[in-house]
Parts: sequence; C-alpha cells; structure tokens
Amino acid sequence: MLHLRLITPAGLTDTVVRLLEGTTGTTHLVVLPGAARSPAGDLVLCDVAREAGDQLLAELRGLGLDETGSIAVENIDLSLSRHADEAEEAAPGEGADAVLWEHLTDVTHEESTLSVTYVAFLTIATMIAACGVVLDNAILIVGAMAVGPEFGPLAGLCTALVQRAPRLALRSLTALLAGFAAAMLLTAAFSWGMDAAGLFTRAQLEAGRPNTNFIYRPDPFSLVVAALAGVAGILSLTSAKSSTLVGVAISVTTVPAAANAAVAFTYSEYGQAWGSTEQLLLNLLGIVLAGTLTLLAQKFFWRRQQRVT
Repeated sequence: MLHLRLITPAGLTDTVVRLLEGTTGTTHLVVLPGAARSPAGDLVLCDVAREAGDQLLAELRGLGLDETGSIAVENIDLSLSRHADEAEEAAPGEGADAVLWEHLTDVTHEESTLSVTYVAFLTIATMIAACGVVLDNAILIVGAMAVGPEFGPLAGLCTALVQRAPRLALRSLTALLAGFAAAMLLTAAFSWGMDAAGLFTRAQLEAGRPNTNFIYRPDPFSLVVAALAGVAGILSLTSAKSSTLVGVAISVTTVPAAANAAVAFTYSEYGQAWGSTEQLLLNLLGIVLAGTLTLLAQKFFWRRQQRVT
C-alpha cells in the first residue's frame, strides 16, 4: 500500500476527493479543511493500493496539483486494516508488478546527478579496485563493486529512453561519462603515487593474476552477465528491493575495468588498458540495453494486464 498526503487549494478539494473516491484501490480517506499553511489549502490523506498508484498520480498531476499544491507519497510497511485488504483485492493487477513511473523518474533523476558525493564514491570505488587488480585480490574487487554508485545513472538512462525524457538522458550520460573520466584520472594519479611509494609495481600488474585477469579479457559472457544484471537491477528499482540492487552492483565489471584501465595506462600497458576499456563499454552497453528492454516489457505487460482486468 501507498500513503498519499495531498495539499489542495480549497477550490480543488472537492474534485480531488471525487477522484480519490472513484479510484478503485483507495481507502482511509481523510479531509482536513484549512489544515495546510504553506502552501495554504486543505490537507487530504488516503491510502491506495500500489497497483492503482501510477494512474492515480498521473490524474492528480493532470489536475495541476503538483503545481498548485503538493503530492507526497510514502510506502506503507505495515497496514493492519480490513479496508486496506479489501482495497488491494479490488485493485486490478498485482502490486509487485506495478511500476510507479513518477517515483522511478524521481529516484533515477536524483541518483543521476553529477555531484561531488557521486564522484567521490565512484573514485573511491575505483581506487579500491585498483588495489584489488594489482594485488590480485578478489575480495577488494567485490568491495569496490559494492561501493560504486554507477547503476544510478545507468538506470536513469534506461528510464529516460523509455519515458522519452531527453533532459534525464543527458543528465544520466553526463554523470556516467564525466564520473568515470574523473574517477579514472584520479585513480591514475593514485597509481603513480602508489608506485612512487613502492606499493604498486609493474611486475604485479603483468603477473598471471588468476583471480582478476578476467577484467581485461572481455568475452561473450561479459555481455550476457551485464544484460542479466541490467534486468535484475531494473526489477529491483521498480519493486524497491534495495538488497537485490547491491547484488547487482557486485555482479558487473564496470568499476574494476575502469580501475584496471587506469593502472595499466600508468605503466604503458596499453593492451590491458584497451581490454579493460572494452570490458567497461560492454558492461555499460549490456546493462542499458537489457534495462531499457525490461522497462518496456514491464510497461507492455502491465497495460495488457490492466486491459484484461
């Protein structure tokens, strides 16, 4: 269930209430006239089944409520109510299959911002991965994958392609490309510093590295795994399964590939640098293609399910 908190101008309240009452899957409707102060208006509260939420939010925005008042949505973790159970049963479809496009766009927009924090996390993850590739330490590689925040702009790009939102697409591409460029440059400087301190050596990079040599040796499985991760990542976002998203981050070789490319470049190992760059690009491409197709499939099957019910 979702909880909606609406601030409505007094002249629009009756229209909003009629809309809520006429939407299958809504319950626990509360109207508090004149309760809101900034912006001034009435406070309207209700709960709605997740599967009815997207259409309801679209209709509320169609009334201009996002401009003249406020629309706030929260997930309800626990609701002990017969009315809530009946509302969920009455709403068409299954809540687990419903996509809240407004929420998805908002989340990916926030996660796709090229901020200092985003670049810092990506750079730290890349530096950890650099230590992992030089030491041939798989644990450090996994840790770097978990720290990396790059799935945010990747999901933003998938959402932008499906929603035909050029601004979000540009924002996501900027965060992705500029973020990786900055992280790789800083990691190259980090590698030079570690080499000067005697902690990184060319011999370590050129060794067999049985645990990490896959990073600069892309193969068909690179694209397959990236595609599967893209599907799982998008499903985790649309169903709010954050624990699944962590697993997705650990499964793709993006940050480690960027790190290996940066370290290899500092030692003029251009073969490894190119192989790592190819690995990085294959993973990014696989995630975006699979993520976009997943969103399109979710949109298609949800609309079909809505027509059937």
